[in-house]
Amino acid sequence: MLKDKVILITGGTGSFGKKFTEITLSQNPKKVIIYSRDELKQHDMDCEFLKFRNHDRMRFFIGDIRDKERLSRALNGVDIVIHAAALKQVPACEYSPIEAVKTNVMGASNLIETCIDNGVEKVIALSTDKSVAPTNLYGATKLVMEKLMTQGNSYVGDRKTRFSCVRYGNVLGSRGSVIPVFRNQAKEDGVINITDSRMTRFWITLEQAVKFVMMCLENMEGGEVFIPKLPSMKITDLADVIAPDVPKNVVGIRPGEKIHETLLTEHESAHAREFENYYVIEPLFPYWHGFIDAGAKLPEGFSYSSDSNDKWLDKDKLKEML
Repeated sequence: MLKDKVILITGGTGSFGKKFTEITLSQNPKKVIIYSRDELKQHDMDCEFLKFRNHDRMRFFIGDIRDKERLSRALNGVDIVIHAAALKQVPACEYSPIEAVKTNVMGASNLIETCIDNGVEKVIALSTDKSVAPTNLYGATKLVMEKLMTQGNSYVGDRKTRFSCVRYGNVLGSRGSVIPVFRNQAKEDGVINITDSRMTRFWITLEQAVKFVMMCLENMEGGEVFIPKLPSMKITDLADVIAPDVPKNVVGIRPGEKIHETLLTEHESAHAREFENYYVIEPLFPYWHGFIDAGAKLPEGFSYSSDSNDKWLDKDKLKEML
């Protein structure tokens, strides 16, 4: 699907962008454009990807999704966009809320308009479980981003651009995940701080996330929110696997943090479909004719949460994944 295509990744120097680029280069794209605002991270990524045979197909474009004019220039001739750029740190978004809105909301709006104007074929935006019934500003901005992206299809008219979203949980080994935090605490402090011992989380690896996004690119009609079926794990099990002999200290839940994660609410499940390895939330607007006759309807009142999940990672499986 990606062969001979020009792909642009916003926030492409992040963990997802790097893994997506690595896998995409093996599929002979015409070009992969990394669009981000940090020149040092771009330099480091450029050096890192020298080892790949198709490095000459990579391009680096310094720019911010807040800058609509610069974004439009970067999108000239692009076929596919993966939207991974965002302010993601919950405390930073709480402390500087308008900055989160400018990047996560207004930046998404800029991307929608410039993709339509430049005739981009497909756009997949990365969302998060925190967008579901959000309890912090980061989650709220991601919820708005989802709404903007899915409804962006209404503005396309007779142009070809299509927008969809992918929503998943914590990414194993990504920048900012709890794993390096636990490891550093064990090494530096000799204790691991757990906010709540009841806490559960969904987990996905970087490679699984990238391959799921590629599957969604292949199947999207525009307007869907795709949700992979993921295993849950207990935060206490993760801490035990990372540092089995280190004491654990329960410090209390942080502002905006949830005990359990939800990827699909009972309200959304009323217009969602279940497939073997994922769910699809269908838009309720006349422009969409996607999976209407495919998949299975979900039972009334169904929700997909990390505490009631039927797939779990035990300590042995966590060790294997780590």
